Amino acid sequence: MNLLTATTRYYLLLTTVLFALASGLLYAGVNRALKREVDEDLRHRARTLTQLVARGQPLPDAVPLEELVARSQQPRALGYADTLLREPYEKEPVPYRQLTFRLGTGAGAEWLTLRRSLVETEDVLSVVLEVMLGVLALLLLGVVGLNRWLSSRLWAPFRRTLTALRTYELARHEPLTLPAPAIREFAELNQALNQLSQRLAADYESLRQFTENAAHELQTPLAIMQAQLEELLQVPALTHDEAAVTLVGELLAAARRLSRLHQALTLLSRLENRQFALAQAVPVHLGQLLRERVASLAPLLEARELHLTLRVAEALPPLLLHPGLADSLLQNLLHNAVKHNHPGGRIDIELSRAALEIRNTGPIITGDPARFFERFRKHAAASDSPGLGLSIVQHIAGYYGFRVGYSFEAVGGWHVLRVVF
Repeated sequence: MNLLTATTRYYLLLTTVLFALASGLLYAGVNRALKREVDEDLRHRARTLTQLVARGQPLPDAVPLEELVARSQQPRALGYADTLLREPYEKEPVPYRQLTFRLGTGAGAEWLTLRRSLVETEDVLSVVLEVMLGVLALLLLGVVGLNRWLSSRLWAPFRRTLTALRTYELARHEPLTLPAPAIREFAELNQALNQLSQRLAADYESLRQFTENAAHELQTPLAIMQAQLEELLQVPALTHDEAAVTLVGELLAAARRLSRLHQALTLLSRLENRQFALAQAVPVHLGQLLRERVASLAPLLEARELHLTLRVAEALPPLLLHPGLADSLLQNLLHNAVKHNHPGGRIDIELSRAALEIRNTGPIITGDPARFFERFRKHAAASDSPGLGLSIVQHIAGYYGFRVGYSFEAVGGWHVLRVVF
């Protein structure tokens, strides 16, 4: 629910309650005033008749304004009362107001009842109600129209600010330049957002430079370390020292793991900082790239006695991807299927227009599947893998709006990773 709808609801609720209360009070007040007027007329007529009798004059044969309903020698309840009588012509009940009073004293006293129709009073009340309902309708329409006008005029700066925030990209290294509208609150909001974006842009640029510098400075020493360790293994003097060869080999393996970790962390950092511009995306034929990646894994598959089945749908349209990210996505998915398989296992790969699905056999993995995509999450603590493969897959997929899901099928022990385009 947006702010306009919420405020309009409160306005309408308050207006309706107040109008209903005011209408009820007005109806009761007008009805009371009209009845008081009728009561005064009946009381005045009763006083006139009483004075006539007191002067010894007979009662008139007809009462012009009221109807002399009854004359009785028996005592009756005195005072005003409301009653309904059926109209002989219109065949419907008609409201009346009547007054019963005592006329004369002593043995000759009698009780008279005067009655007067309230049809005119009901007509006045109907008119009042119609007018009030009309006013309510106009008032409600006015409130809705006023809120619409306020929304389009007064809230226009807020909507422009919201649009600027939705289209803002920190990777452009440009802070926001929101104008200062006439409304003070919106002007303060825009000023605060401008200052915040300036700090974010500065921090982002500092982080980007640090990441690039650290990646560059670490890459060279690691490459030199690996090259020197490989040369050291070729030294003839080491051939006679098995312990030294083992130690150097372990150092070389550790250097290679450190190099892979450095490359993975650098890629993750660039993905999180969105340093891969979407403009660098080119049409990538994922089927062809997948076949090349599978072909490069042939020696590893043969060494582990893994049987791989590849199914690629025909006439697949190319996807707009960064070539390096597309290659990294496939490589990490395939290496994950190989590493977490058992000797003699199977890998089934299917690529369609909608998704890429990689199924591999392997040991049962316990735990929350959502945590498999966390950084440094490894099935075996002693594994030489940095535990960043699935995290990289998830970040690349999220960069292009893909969805990644993992499931385990107990029948056959299949682990299924599915990337939905």
